[in-house]
Amino acid sequence: MLGSVSAVTEDAILVAASATASQLGPYAAGGGKVILVVGSQKIVPNLDAAFTRIREYVLPWEDAQVRPVVPTGSFVGKILVIEREWIAGRIEVVLVRQPVGF
Repeated sequence: MLGSVSAVTEDAILVAASATASQLGPYAAGGGKVILVVGSQKIVPNLDAAFTRIREYVLPWEDAQVRPVVPTGSFVGKILVIEREWIAGRIEVVLVRQPVGF
C-alpha cells in the first residue's frame, strides 16, 4: 500500500483521516507492506495539533476539491491513529523535506 497521512506528531504518531476509510484498513493491518510519503508541512507537535490540522486545514482543502464533483462535499468519517506497529518493518515512512500533498 502506498499513501500518506494527514499528520505526523513530533514523537512519530501517524494520523490518517478519511471520509470512506478505504485506505485505513490496509494502513492498520491489511497491507502487507505500507509506504507512507509525508511532506514536512504535516509534522505537528502533538495529537491535539494533528486533529486541529485535520479539521482546520485538511478537510476544508479536500472539501474544496471534492465539492465541484460531489455536491455533498467531503467529511471526516474515520480517523486512524498509529502509535506503533506490531510487525517490524511493515510500515515505512518517507519524510520529504519539501511540502508534498496537502
